[in-house]
Amino acid sequence: MKAVTVERQIEGKTFTLETGVLAPQADAAVVAKCGDSMVLVTIVRSQEVRSGVDFFPLVVDFEERMYAIGRIPGHRFLRREGRPSDQAILTARLIDRSIRPLFPKGALNDVQVIVTALSFDFENSLDILGLLGASAALMISEIPFDGPVAGVRMGIFDGEIVVNPPFKKLENSELDLLVASTRDAVVMIEAGAKQVPEKQMLDAIVKAYEAAQPLIEMQEELRGRVGKEKVPFVSMLPDEELTKLIMERYDAAIKGAVFQASKELRETKVKELREKVVAELTEQTPEEKRPFLPLSFDEALHLIVREMILKEGIRPDGRSYSDIRPITCAVGISPRAHGSGLFQRGETQVLTIATLGAISDEMAVETLLEEEVAKRFMHQYNFPPFSTGEVRALRGPSRREIGHGALAERAIETVIPDEDTFPYTIRLVSEVLSSNGSTSMASVCGSTLALMDAGVPIIAPVAGISIGLVTSGSHYALLTDIQGTEDAHGDMDFKIAGTRKGITAIQLDLKIKGLSFEIIERAFEKAKEGREFILDKMAEVIDKPRPELPSHAPRVISIRIPTEKIGEVIGPRGKHIKHIQQETDAIIDIQPNGTVYITCPNLEQAERAVEMVKLYAADPEVGKVYKGKVTRILPFGALVEILPGKEGLLHISQISHERITSVSDVLKVGEEIEVKVLGVEPDGKIALSRKELLPPSTRMPFRQHLGGSSRYKSTGGPSRPINREPKGGSHHQRD
Repeated sequence: MKAVTVERQIEGKTFTLETGVLAPQADAAVVAKCGDSMVLVTIVRSQEVRSGVDFFPLVVDFEERMYAIGRIPGHRFLRREGRPSDQAILTARLIDRSIRPLFPKGALNDVQVIVTALSFDFENSLDILGLLGASAALMISEIPFDGPVAGVRMGIFDGEIVVNPPFKKLENSELDLLVASTRDAVVMIEAGAKQVPEKQMLDAIVKAYEAAQPLIEMQEELRGRVGKEKVPFVSMLPDEELTKLIMERYDAAIKGAVFQASKELRETKVKELREKVVAELTEQTPEEKRPFLPLSFDEALHLIVREMILKEGIRPDGRSYSDIRPITCAVGISPRAHGSGLFQRGETQVLTIATLGAISDEMAVETLLEEEVAKRFMHQYNFPPFSTGEVRALRGPSRREIGHGALAERAIETVIPDEDTFPYTIRLVSEVLSSNGSTSMASVCGSTLALMDAGVPIIAPVAGISIGLVTSGSHYALLTDIQGTEDAHGDMDFKIAGTRKGITAIQLDLKIKGLSFEIIERAFEKAKEGREFILDKMAEVIDKPRPELPSHAPRVISIRIPTEKIGEVIGPRGKHIKHIQQETDAIIDIQPNGTVYITCPNLEQAERAVEMVKLYAADPEVGKVYKGKVTRILPFGALVEILPGKEGLLHISQISHERITSVSDVLKVGEEIEVKVLGVEPDGKIALSRKELLPPSTRMPFRQHLGGSSRYKSTGGPSRPINREPKGGSHHQRD
């Protein structure tokens, strides 16, 4: 086996592609490397077409392997990787969306792309290498592919755009942008941003395209050295003659069926017309062409819809290019939820529910890209079958649901207040109740409504909108707020979310082979106009977060204690913290820096828990009076708990001005008394006095003759301290 390697230097980093050694039985295999990050990408195409397949069955999997970072995965009973993490699914979707538009139309063979992470240095991103390796493997394989394509990540630090910033520094970047480009155009965009203006975003996209060109060149070089001759797919394409016949004969009928305001009515009429056309043309169509009739009808419908949009400026529901469907907003839908927002745009309806929880309710996330971290803000997206009037088994979340949930989460997270400002865990769940296009952007709008209804002090409201595209040569039309039909028959779904100030998230899906910068710029402009219109509509219902949390929402108070006091607050085996939780029904989370988050069902209990924490963390002050409880009677005094977990010795001589023979004659276990702190020794022992808080006795000492000897019995006045310790009696401060 002989390795074939190509390299390029980009912004001071060396990118390497190698083939010929690993995975020899795959149709193609490429190792992509930068720094100590490395992935193996394999491509396999099926020889036969599965029965019933009428779409291109491309599958991309990103396999996280914990050995890539020198870690053993799982728990003690299962030391192997489990189901793919959300991050792995998102990476696979990103690669899929970058390469899918570049395959031939009508392909039916299964194609599987597997990206296996072999090494990760926490500096060089694996998603960029995965895309680079996938494109390179397709380029050298027998599979027809109109590449190459390459991805570049962009960041913004202090206003400066940076190419492929170190992975660890991305959390401090104003932008996390990944752009996939071919030699001629941009084919995919994925971004999360901190209200980045449109112009700056476009500048970053242009620079990403330019930075990708050396990666494209190295793939072309590899293809020139080891590329195989392409073998066509088994494909299913509409019959051109049948398509032309249907368009000529049924043009008016198709327009009448498609151009309806209602999705349900449109689908019903199209279905009926398809059946009618197929039935009418079956007899007059040669037998070998009859299987192509349904496909040719769909192609005729597709072309007629696009022609009406481009040439006549008419959209299927009668809107103009820039019109947004009617919008309805509402809050407070769920009476016991902490916050809820209903957002409806046309026939797309999403209900988002906000739930506030304790800091300990954070979700632990462990992926290959980062060690276990806690997420205090999360958004989840559910797409039940009834939202499209279908029957389907309910399983776990699909890749699409995970992707849409992550997109809306990215759009919102930049306006979530920090932990110091709002010490809550926040969970949003968007339930798609009706779907007719752009449900992910409706989830963004519903999330903003729910957060403001819950009283979460978000930095700014966020809205999202999708921009569509229909092209014919150099002529094109951009469509604001696309619905399902326009998504199906159009060329683009450009999802853009943001505030009035700037963009917070982008996701671009294409069916064509790329976008020009002119189209991207115009799409940004239309999205901004639409976003501001939607924000105005949302503001009519609620324009800012409620000033107070709902009465049934938990209350969180944070205080800071010295770090050396954390152990005392927790107590031996958690005794103290458990006591506080039992007494106040609180959830207590203590951070390593000494911040204590106290979560209770109501404010009164929270304030009580705060006082208890402060008491456990407090130090006894010399000269201060405390109300304590007698915990133990000793021959020479009593132990009194003056603060939770802190006991002091009340010596027998400090109990009373009068002489005491037996401590138990004066004090009982469990009795509450006031004592004064006389001193605190370096080892923590506390000396107490009760006597100093009592009024001095008015009685004078008198002489009493006992057994011929002369003794004095004091009946008042200060007694002399006992300086000796009874035999065997030493005081140890208890835990």
